[in-house]
Amino acid sequence: MAPSDEYRARLERWSAKHAHSTRRFRDISNTRLAMGLLAVAVAAVSIGVGWISVWWLAIPIVLFVVLAVMHERVDRVQTESGRAISFYQRALSRVEHQWAGKGNPGDAFRAPDHLYAADLDLFGAGSLFELLCTARTAVGERVLAGWLQAPGEPVDVRARQQAVAELNPRLDLREELALMGEDVRVAIDDRVITAWGRRPAVRFFPGARWVALALAGCLGVTVILYFTQITSYTPMLVAALAELSFSLAVRDSVRASMAASAAPAGELKLLGLLLERLERESFQTPHLQALTHQLDAHGLTPSGEIRRLTRRVEYLDWSRNQFFRGIAAPLLWIPQCTIAIEAWREDCGPHIGEWVAMVGEFEALCSLASFAYERPAAIFPELAEDGPLFEAEGMLHPLIDPREAIANDVHLNGKGCALWIVSGSNMSGKSTLLRAVGVNAVLAWAGAPVTCARMRLSPLFIGASIRVSDSLQDHRSRFYAEISRLREIVDLARAGRPTLFLLDELLSGTNSHDRRIGAAALIRGLVERGAIGLVTTHDLALADITSTLGDRARNVHFEDHLEGGEIKFDYRLREGVVERSNALELMRAVGLDV
Repeated sequence: MAPSDEYRARLERWSAKHAHSTRRFRDISNTRLAMGLLAVAVAAVSIGVGWISVWWLAIPIVLFVVLAVMHERVDRVQTESGRAISFYQRALSRVEHQWAGKGNPGDAFRAPDHLYAADLDLFGAGSLFELLCTARTAVGERVLAGWLQAPGEPVDVRARQQAVAELNPRLDLREELALMGEDVRVAIDDRVITAWGRRPAVRFFPGARWVALALAGCLGVTVILYFTQITSYTPMLVAALAELSFSLAVRDSVRASMAASAAPAGELKLLGLLLERLERESFQTPHLQALTHQLDAHGLTPSGEIRRLTRRVEYLDWSRNQFFRGIAAPLLWIPQCTIAIEAWREDCGPHIGEWVAMVGEFEALCSLASFAYERPAAIFPELAEDGPLFEAEGMLHPLIDPREAIANDVHLNGKGCALWIVSGSNMSGKSTLLRAVGVNAVLAWAGAPVTCARMRLSPLFIGASIRVSDSLQDHRSRFYAEISRLREIVDLARAGRPTLFLLDELLSGTNSHDRRIGAAALIRGLVERGAIGLVTTHDLALADITSTLGDRARNVHFEDHLEGGEIKFDYRLREGVVERSNALELMRAVGLDV
């Protein structure tokens, strides 16, 4: 079944379930109201008038309690089905290419000085991150963003490819993870809970836990003995003074523990939901097996340990209840709970970071698996060892609707043709080609499938100058910003890193004479240092650069034509240099007198 058909079928099922639960919720609410009114009527008749026994009140009260339990269950179903509807609506919007502005844009990961993130639309509304990210936690988002911002090691990327391929058809698993509560994304601050786990446990004096238990027991016994008149009040007072002394001795430690534990423990409870689900899953891929084996590598079951901590924190919260507070004090309830929490942190705290990292990586893999599922025509690229190399056939831009995108082939090889000069008129597709190359390279080295019929590439460090702008705050002109970016790209090549450069309208901010000289020297230097890449230009004089590089460079172009007074584009690459410009036609088309 096609992804869109599967999503629609599941959306219809969940919508029907939501509608049914909504009706039940309304009916039960009305019935509860009726039971409440009936209880009032029975009370009035039995107590006020005395016509019937007061025991008749038990019927509406019992029914009200039963309905309250049913109401809570129906409410959970209604909430869950509502989340499922949102999940599949977002999934359908991705398949139907209406996802821009509806997901997580990843604005927190924007870095203006990154060598290609802004140029390739990795973050922001309508970005690659928004298309890919289905993570529920901050760490999952951060892992995915990290994979997009830097190429992975070949061995790691191959492991991710296998993991993504296995996760691809597991839609049920992704659905379950998505339905675990909207508050998971908001609540889990992985850095806070990881730091809390790594911080040394608050120390109490040796044997404090057993002393507290013994003192509470002694006070309880002496109170019973006093009220049964077996002993005087003296033993009870001695026990109370001993408890007071103990409380003063551990007061600072108790306060420090309570201040530090409440929020992280609550967030761990939410993390435990994800871990519990993953603990039940079995995988065949070595990378996924290694990830899930981390969950019990230290003889601990994370979800079970988190439940143990959660119970201790809940017990501690009982002490805030005004009815229990009077009982909690003589039982030394707060010191006993805080000592137990710190004991847990000493045992399990160092492993929290591993649990969090595992969840983050798994969520990032699920994001790539969703992309693979929703783009069945996408393929995993072949990762070559020798390079630099970029070979793509039938390449589409991943952010353009596949039904509208035009496929092109690109072949760049550091041992052969390393440079393409791309000429063409305005709006013909030059910049889009650069971004298609860059985004597919990013996907490939993140471990995701690429939108190509075939791709083979080596490890590549991308440097792009496509969307460079001036900065009033930094007192930089556009030209200065561009040459600063170009210097960073050259530094990559100088450092011996396999570089893929993507340069749009190179040095357009200066005069044509300086531009030709500067561009020729820059491009030649990059190619001679082993870099590969594409350069777009309107200045046909720059196309002559290929003559100085021989077989290491070639000219390609996009064309347009006039049809019924309108400019038409086919967005298909052709050999050679473009022979015409459409600038004047475009100016006239918008109403300028030229």
